Amino acid sequence: MSAPSTVLVTGGAGFIGSHACVDLLDHGYELIVVDDYSNSTPQVFTRVERIAGRFVGAVYELDIRDRQALSAVFDRHTVDAVIHFAALKSVNRSMSMPVEYYDTNVGGTTALLRAMQDHGVHQLVFSSTCSLYGDAGSGPLDESTPARPGSPYAASKWACEQGLADICRRRPEWTVLCLRHCNPVGGHPSGLLGEDPQGPPDNLMPAVAQVAVGLRERLPVYGGDYPTHDGTAVRDYVHVMDAVEAHRVALDRLAGTSGMRVYNLGRGQGSSVLDVVTAFSRACGKDIPYEIEPRRAGDVPELVADATAVTRAWGWRPLRDLDDMCRDVWRFQQHNPNGYAGSPRRPRSKER
Repeated sequence: MSAPSTVLVTGGAGFIGSHACVDLLDHGYELIVVDDYSNSTPQVFTRVERIAGRFVGAVYELDIRDRQALSAVFDRHTVDAVIHFAALKSVNRSMSMPVEYYDTNVGGTTALLRAMQDHGVHQLVFSSTCSLYGDAGSGPLDESTPARPGSPYAASKWACEQGLADICRRRPEWTVLCLRHCNPVGGHPSGLLGEDPQGPPDNLMPAVAQVAVGLRERLPVYGGDYPTHDGTAVRDYVHVMDAVEAHRVALDRLAGTSGMRVYNLGRGQGSSVLDVVTAFSRACGKDIPYEIEPRRAGDVPELVADATAVTRAWGWRPLRDLDDMCRDVWRFQQHNPNGYAGSPRRPRSKER
């Protein structure tokens, strides 16, 4: 089995997906991208191409659940492997939208697997989440930690993982590398790519950045009474460029792997909400006003990943720290106070 050269990237216009496209193009891969732009914009691809100095290739606007449209993409292109980012990703929103989260995350994954199976494509890198560990206690959690998903988002990702593992047990031609990432933040060092949520941000770092740039008056901090060093929730933050490098290394390793393997992606170091606020204040040179609000359903006190397994297996380790993440977020927010709005759109293919 040879290493993949043409890769289908689902959710390639999103935060992680767009950064992955840059990294893959930089390393010689040919790309086919699908995205429905429900939490992204096609305007991102002009920036991806500007950074990489190469065209992305074919870009299709489609819903990952649309089997007919997916099949048409596979009919049109020879695909060697798939990186699957496309998903709804908010823990908080999933609490009130469980049907939508299962429909998109599980239904979209099964639709993709069917299209792959029908077209003889059996190599997959699945972007999962450490959120599926749930409230498993303090300290870094390794891959043997039992899944205890506390939200429909986490449970939907866990359901996908269970399905993928079962397929690999029953169909030896399939190879799946599953990467459970912690909270990806940061941006491309050029300042051209970053996180641009559609609507009010649900994640911490873009909300902090919007306060710093003056788009929001203050930062809501959900929960000030957790059993942590300052009472606010602790998470393991990983720079998005470190995360996408791991996904590209996974592609490189597909050819020498069989079955399904699971790895955590994280720094193994937790930062509280107020730690992030302090670090971002250093990056932007101003105080970040905040207000403690009640806890949100689905949030856990602490979630930190042990990623030593992937370091032992592949030599991957995160190279960027929290200060690097905050500086890159601030650079993107300064240069793009309104996100990608106003950026030119590249021509793209459509499948109906």
